[in-house]
Amino acid sequence: MSDYNPSEITSNDKLLAALAYVFAPILPIILLLMEDKKNRPFIKAHNAQALAIGVIMIILVPIIAAITFGCGSIIWFIMLFWAYKAYQGEYVTIPVITDFVKKQGWA
Repeated sequence: MSDYNPSEITSNDKLLAALAYVFAPILPIILLLMEDKKNRPFIKAHNAQALAIGVIMIILVPIIAAITFGCGSIIWFIMLFWAYKAYQGEYVTIPVITDFVKKQGWA
């Protein structure tokens, strides 16, 4: 996903990309409705991934947490790591999700 020009990434782009992971899937949906934000390449790439992973997490985390007596909720810390990477201006490659999002043309 590093085929974009890093000089075009603003600090606002980095912040919104990071917050998309932290507040997934709510913030990614809001960003999709904002015309000036949804077409920014860095935000678009992270936003699509955050939305997809946020929906998956809402479904999987309660199931995994119930089976492992709450330990499954540690998975949310992975999303915080991705948010940190986005805030650093890096593109995150999430196994399976990144390829899926690219093939759908969302990012």
